[in-house]
Amino acid sequence: MAFLWVFVCVALAGTAYGQSCGIPAIKPVISGYARIVNGEEAVSGSWPWQVSLQTQSGWHFCGGSLISDQWVVTAAHCGVSTSVRVILGEHDRCSSEETIQTVSVSAVFRNPGYNSNTINNDITLLKLSTRVNFTDRISKVCLPASSDNFTGGMLCVTSGWGLTSPSASNTPCRLQQTALPLLTNTQCKSYWGSGITDMMICAGGAGATSCMGDSGGPLVCQQGSAWYLVGIVSWGSGSCPQKTPAVYSRITALVSWINQTIAAN
Repeated sequence: MAFLWVFVCVALAGTAYGQSCGIPAIKPVISGYARIVNGEEAVSGSWPWQVSLQTQSGWHFCGGSLISDQWVVTAAHCGVSTSVRVILGEHDRCSSEETIQTVSVSAVFRNPGYNSNTINNDITLLKLSTRVNFTDRISKVCLPASSDNFTGGMLCVTSGWGLTSPSASNTPCRLQQTALPLLTNTQCKSYWGSGITDMMICAGGAGATSCMGDSGGPLVCQQGSAWYLVGIVSWGSGSCPQKTPAVYSRITALVSWINQTIAAN
């Protein structure tokens, strides 16, 4: 697909690290419709489930989200293998002063329904080789129930180290964020046509967008005090236009597979 960003592109229980989800110890500050493209830097540590997927040489190629102390979710199109390094607790990838955790991957579970032509079911689960130590900068995001409804117009947030301009030669050092409105799939089809399926959810089209290098990263929406993983950065236009919505894997449609896979492994 010409528009694919490949490689570049439940109740809360307690408050102790590892016992709660979706509540950053460091509060995010979101100034509306800033852009990841020409975007705004996130508050360091404020998206503690954000991970960077890197090659052994340290090249960041995709994002991901920590959903438990041993599991990360990312996009299938990222093509992750067990040679990948998962970096947690990072904000500035150009700094050697941060307290990060680097964990290897013991197993990769790509959704068997993933279709590289239609980009349907674009999700992969990574089982980490060791359990993560939760800190104020490393914690998990909440998973929604399959019955949860995140409606069109709801303002959500995506984050990543993707390009700040489609013509940029390098991804940014520091984690970027942007607030995006969700679209209904009917609205999204007015941009993308029949390529939009029930396994996808769209956001953006209002002056902000994800871009190459953000792939696999989170789209999160807040309900009450907690943030829920609603989408995985999947695909969009290669020129990252700010008036065209980006497409994300819809977590409510995939959470049963996530739970079944974790339970079986």
